[in-house]
Amino acid sequence: MIVRVLRRESVTVPAVALLLAEYDPLLSPAEPVHITNIAAQLRTTDLAASIAFYTTKLGFTLDFQHDDFYAGVSAGGYVVHLKLVDEADPSIAYAQRGEHFHLYLATSDVMADADRLRTAGVRFVRDVHETPWGTREFVIEDEQGHTLYFGQRN
Repeated sequence: MIVRVLRRESVTVPAVALLLAEYDPLLSPAEPVHITNIAAQLRTTDLAASIAFYTTKLGFTLDFQHDDFYAGVSAGGYVVHLKLVDEADPSIAYAQRGEHFHLYLATSDVMADADRLRTAGVRFVRDVHETPWGTREFVIEDEQGHTLYFGQRN
């Protein structure tokens, strides 16, 4: 019966979701989770160097540090957690090979930020460029090799 209903061209996507929910409540749309913030965690083999990079090069603020193995740095109300580990983060090589990123940082003035980071001595992986999806971006790596994209909608 569901297959016959789904094949009808007049049935819209919300109608399909409601029909499916009648047959299986687990398929019904869930109430959204009320998230107030998201924090990423980057692994580092040198916590002090990572804190220095994010605070002195990128202009983040040190929010907290727990002993010598965990810290949080923030910018624009968003926190990035830094965790001390014994071995280099294996995702670094993966991100570098596949044009993936560890963090995507949205900015309101990508050109000014690129100039400021260049002046601060940050090494660019890719300079400011236009993307087919309507953003202007540049790519850097932190002192551990994590890939950071900065982007602005056109």
